[in-house]
Amino acid sequence: MNADPTRARQLSSFLVEFDPRVAASARAVLSRLRKKLPGAIELVYDNYNALAIGFGPSEKASEAIFSIAVFPRWVSLSFLQGAKLPDPDKVLKGGGTQVRHIVLTDLKILDQPAVRKLMALALKSAKKPLDSKQRRRLIIKSSRPPRVVLAASRHFAYASYSLDSRRRTAAHRRAQKLNRWFN
Repeated sequence: MNADPTRARQLSSFLVEFDPRVAASARAVLSRLRKKLPGAIELVYDNYNALAIGFGPSEKASEAIFSIAVFPRWVSLSFLQGAKLPDPDKVLKGGGTQVRHIVLTDLKILDQPAVRKLMALALKSAKKPLDSKQRRRLIIKSSRPPRVVLAASRHFAYASYSLDSRRRTAAHRRAQKLNRWFN
């Protein structure tokens, strides 16, 4: 079954803000994962650096198994417990304690045997399995201000001289991320 049309429109409005090629790639990956993961609850987080769409058995982000991260120039598939997965083909990237990802330069990557095997292992080792009989739901968990507001906040971050040094450094880091976003 389809998700709530209002939420689907909201997700579409988030994707429209990306480069058309990136948005098309994200839509294709989203469509493919919806077919591969029947019954998954989709959790959408529209953050300042990426649009993230998690797939899990419930509304709890901690139970999500996969996520798509849409960045300004690419789309990644994240395995949210990827650090625990055996990866003899060295397909997964990342060095954190939990998450590993694959940059999806081409939709065909999802059909590679090593990726299909990793996805099957991730589903099998999930703390709570997906219920394929469950109705698919799309839940918008958070959204960021429009990009125009972010552009204004970039300038504000540089003008925040009255902040203590630790907060000023954090504001400067956020401004640097924003600069990368707009360039």
